[in-house]
Amino acid sequence: MGPMIEDDITPVFLINGFLEAGKTEFLSFTMEQDYFQTEGKTLLIVCEEGDTEYDEELLKETRTSVVYVDSLEEISPDRLTELELLYNPERVLIEWNGMWNQEDLKLPVDWTIYQQITIVDMSTFDLYVKNMKSLLSAMVRNSELVICNRCDGIEDLERYKRMLMSMNTKCEIVFEDENGEIDEISEEDLPYDLNAPVVKISPEAYGIWYIDCMDKPERYVGKVVEFTAMVLKSPEFPKNYFVPGRMAMTCCADDMTFLGYICKSRDARHLETRQWVTVRARVEVEFWKDYDGEGPVLYAEEVVPAEPIEEVVQFG
Repeated sequence: MGPMIEDDITPVFLINGFLEAGKTEFLSFTMEQDYFQTEGKTLLIVCEEGDTEYDEELLKETRTSVVYVDSLEEISPDRLTELELLYNPERVLIEWNGMWNQEDLKLPVDWTIYQQITIVDMSTFDLYVKNMKSLLSAMVRNSELVICNRCDGIEDLERYKRMLMSMNTKCEIVFEDENGEIDEISEEDLPYDLNAPVVKISPEAYGIWYIDCMDKPERYVGKVVEFTAMVLKSPEFPKNYFVPGRMAMTCCADDMTFLGYICKSRDARHLETRQWVTVRARVEVEFWKDYDGEGPVLYAEEVVPAEPIEEVVQFG
């Protein structure tokens, strides 16, 4: 489970999700797997009493001690250090209460979060997006893996995937129904024609294009796209490069992010940050240091001034 762990560090695996999302089932399943087995002891801290109990036999076999806590005060760094002395675990699992703000979790100095996984019950996803988007965002933002379970009969998984990716573009997202993992999400009709000589992306479709291009860049390699965006320039960009992008609201009005891909253009030196332009460019996938790897790089054929777009980006 994760990388090699230094001796003096206590690794913490944080499992997130709202009540009844399936966190206990997920943890129980994980504890049964070979890769989870370890010589030492495991401390499992459960931050809410769900409907599902942990199997006593399984806990004994995996040398896992469970501690239940009812409030955030009970897991202060001092209290956690006491638990560490009491149980002497090799690692700690925390089943987090989705209604608590994760920013309030303070760990002892030598505890480190090694992996964070969020479990989402897709049958109630709309409800959480509507009523608790900032809590959901905080969970997803720090997760390496988001497991979306109970997807049976849900049509629009592509849209949900874009919403989750807008909260965290780097996490892996897995959809599951009662038969296990869903391999291929059916390709919905994109709101633009990928086979057109120039793929025209309307202002309303920008978020869909941005996420889809990040998620499935191979679909866009060699295609020519056209869209309107705002210019971002930085002295750190090489000569002839700028980023055309748009502001998007990933969670709430305070949480705005600039979404755009690096673009090479002979006109870059004439452009100024915050200027609006319509860009027609060929898409390639190449290594770029700011992407920490490969990602979409645009090669402009034409960049012309444009009228500003007032609306923020949507992902629906």
